[in-house]
Amino acid sequence: MLGIQYKDVPSYPVGYVDTIEMHSLDFEEFLWANGISNQSINDIREYFLKRTPVPAAMHEKMMTLFKEFIVVGGMPRAVNTFVTSQNFSHVLKIQKCIISDYADDIAKYAEGSEKAKARACFLSIPRQLSKDYKKFQYSLVEKNGTARKFGGSLMWLYDAGVINFCHNLAIPELPLEGNAQSDVFKVYMRDTGLLMAMLEDGSQTDIIDGNLSIYKGAIYENIIAEIFTKAGKKLYFFECKSKLEIDFFIRYNNTAVAVEVKSAENTKSKSLDSVIYNHGVKHGIKLSSKNVGGTGLIDSYPLYMAMFL
Repeated sequence: MLGIQYKDVPSYPVGYVDTIEMHSLDFEEFLWANGISNQSINDIREYFLKRTPVPAAMHEKMMTLFKEFIVVGGMPRAVNTFVTSQNFSHVLKIQKCIISDYADDIAKYAEGSEKAKARACFLSIPRQLSKDYKKFQYSLVEKNGTARKFGGSLMWLYDAGVINFCHNLAIPELPLEGNAQSDVFKVYMRDTGLLMAMLEDGSQTDIIDGNLSIYKGAIYENIIAEIFTKAGKKLYFFECKSKLEIDFFIRYNNTAVAVEVKSAENTKSKSLDSVIYNHGVKHGIKLSSKNVGGTGLIDSYPLYMAMFL
């Protein structure tokens, strides 16, 4: 939480300090922790670059590791506990302790009335993501809640390294930053494992076993948001008249690329087709549990290949 104590610094030696933004482990680092070699990761990267299917056994192994990453997350102690014990219950205890520590830190560092508001925003995140309409709604924090009351608390959580913002694009084209709407956004947890620990017991098993639930789409969106953020990308989505929504837009190969995230193998996406044929978007990517495929105009990749984007 050092990053939010900047108010207490009496002076700052400009030009003499390097700032390093820290994250929990990303998926590649999680693979290293689980004994996957750089050579194996490079082999998978080759299938990505050549747009050819990954051998079935390798694909199945990577999807298993990816689901484990969703459940375990990247907090170092949680990862170490998983690697040494292979026990999700032990991991969950660690994660719940971290979430409790977050709540304690909010109480310790937030000022005055900000304590209760920041805590309420933090605890509302699972409810926000369980809705089909995932744009952040202050009314889910508190009845008749407003941006005036809770906007500062959300920014506090962002500065504290707990959440990520994903802003809506007015138009789906470059520059993404210039076309983003500051007042229309979704909120994701920076560590998906911690989000999983905030859900009801049994959610971890549901993810590993591939069972669908109301949170399934949100969890998979959150993990892709996490991967993009840890790769240094800001998050954007596109929603038009409540009829068309694209999960993410990224700058990829110097174009604005639409990215749809699917939790199941059914990868049909009317929104992705529409944004390409009606909004001038030149390239789309589907991320799902399916192997590599696609037409060139819309490429399909396994979820674990998001780290190569």
